Amino acid sequence: MKATPTAIPEVLVIEPRVFGDARGFFFESFNQNAFDEAVGQHVEFVQDNHSRSTKGVLRGLHYQIEQAQGKLVRVVSGAVFDVAVDIRRSSKTFGQWVGVELTGANHKQLWVPAGFAHGFLVLSETADFLYKTTDYYAQAHERCIRWDDASIGIAWPEIGAVPTLSPKDEIGAELVEAQVYS
Repeated sequence: MKATPTAIPEVLVIEPRVFGDARGFFFESFNQNAFDEAVGQHVEFVQDNHSRSTKGVLRGLHYQIEQAQGKLVRVVSGAVFDVAVDIRRSSKTFGQWVGVELTGANHKQLWVPAGFAHGFLVLSETADFLYKTTDYYAQAHERCIRWDDASIGIAWPEIGAVPTLSPKDEIGAELVEAQVYS
């Protein structure tokens, strides 16, 4: 496994070793020891999630203000532009974002530690998105920051249409008004 820091060093692009031939491919999608070594600490995952979305769906920017979740995300089919936004007020990278294209073909994963808002935009006709979380889903603590907040300035890929949002995402807070981590 290769772990590469992004412009926000705590957010890592994880690339597994893929073994392929004419029959297809094989790779370890997760190895606890290798992952812990890559992030420099033991990380325990408690929940796995699977999301399928169609082209132009934008999910996010989501986080839980309590029971904060670290997320290890990947795409098994299709393509997404995946984004992490630092919402730790005491961080020198507060309000900054990083984005990575994750596809079923490139096998890349993104480690989004607790303390970050997370979202993705589907670039392919459909995408199957899998992610592990370090804490359980807690609806009472779920929060959302606007995907198009000008103060964050995410450069989402052009898809030729306005992204499709859930009602919850349509009313996301601006970062300046959002409940964030200290």
